[in-house]
Amino acid sequence: MGASLYEPINVYKPVVPNIGIVDGPFEYLTVGGARLPLPFTTRMTVVRLSNGDLFLHSPIKFEGRLANELLGLGAIRHLVSPNQFHYAHIGEWAKAFPNAISWASPRVRERARARHVDVDFTRDLETRPPEEWRREIDQTLFPGGYFKEFIFFHKASNTLILADTILNIELDKITEPWRTATKFTGVPSLWSDFLWHAAAAIAPAAEGEDGN
Repeated sequence: MGASLYEPINVYKPVVPNIGIVDGPFEYLTVGGARLPLPFTTRMTVVRLSNGDLFLHSPIKFEGRLANELLGLGAIRHLVSPNQFHYAHIGEWAKAFPNAISWASPRVRERARARHVDVDFTRDLETRPPEEWRREIDQTLFPGGYFKEFIFFHKASNTLILADTILNIELDKITEPWRTATKFTGVPSLWSDFLWHAAAAIAPAAEGEDGN
């Protein structure tokens, strides 16, 4: 069995009030400019803010019909790169919506330049959320050396919004021989260990921080 998508793709799927997801087409890993035969699924999260603006977390490949559907929910205003690996399609959305703000995560500008991806980030994410959404969405920078990700928390629905901080690896979505390699290398177990140690490291700091 080959890899499969989370059909239907390019369609807004409500999850809780004012939050939904959109599953996108396959993407492929590239190393040294060569595309590996390892497709992976894509997904973005859409949050509608109280003023009607839309917050697009990890935008997937731009598609006109999808954009029109989202415009029925609100104004596309925030294009968010949560980490340096989730940015490739922000430029496409920014061209279609020039008044939108493109938010940069750590090292994402350097990565985009190295891969000749056309994207112009207008503002940087910081540890504390910006005025545009701080009353509704909290955020912090999850530590991890080379890997750093901004994670978000939608207050009204108690929804945590992540990209790669937690991976849900479904083996039936992976083609062979990668499925067998994933199973025997213990990738899910490695991530569980990583998250346990990371949570233990940041817990004392979190206890000492004041809320917004």
